[in-house]
Amino acid sequence: MRINADFTRRAASHAATSVWVASPSGGVERRMLDRIGGEVARATTIVRFAPGSVFPAHTHGGGEEYFVLEGDFVDEEGSHKAGAYVRNPPGSRHAPSAPDGTTIFVKLSQFGPDDTQALSIDTSRLDAGAGKKRSAIQSLPLHSHGKQNVRIETWEPGVEIDNWGHGGIEVLVLEGDFTEGQETFLAHSWLRLPPSEPFVARAGPNGVRLLVTSGHLADAVILA
Repeated sequence: MRINADFTRRAASHAATSVWVASPSGGVERRMLDRIGGEVARATTIVRFAPGSVFPAHTHGGGEEYFVLEGDFVDEEGSHKAGAYVRNPPGSRHAPSAPDGTTIFVKLSQFGPDDTQALSIDTSRLDAGAGKKRSAIQSLPLHSHGKQNVRIETWEPGVEIDNWGHGGIEVLVLEGDFTEGQETFLAHSWLRLPPSEPFVARAGPNGVRLLVTSGHLADAVILA
């Protein structure tokens, strides 16, 4: 299966129009954002777990990175509530469940071969502007490795972005909205741009909070 598999081209998914697809596990549905492969794949996905659903124990050969959007995601490491950012390095294994239901944004098999750091960050407890004068754009660093940088950005209402040289960028809207080109991206909508295209955008009237990954597509031709 190949979905938005050419990493040298722009790709977008809007929450209001994207289709949920059932997974082999009962009660688990997915919005596939990009994918190369079948059930074992290099993939970027939004996954929705119905209350009481369980995903069988499995090993992430290429690593797993996820952000909890809603609810409570539970595994052997504990309970990961909305706002949790988790990295499980290659070779990690777990059997997740959602006693009360949950929705997560997850990236699979996208770790560098030497990226072995495990992380679990409760971003709801962190303030990107703590101790600093409030600015129009605030950034909360989550992870960096090689060319890749993962962070949460908060833009004040009406802020305009003109970002060149980002090395490829992906953004997922957590709250609020922004416009890019002729499109408006609302909560849980996703945009991916290759290194060759600038990220030119404007925050909506209530501002926007984004999960941002950049620099990771600098070798996009190889990935495609």
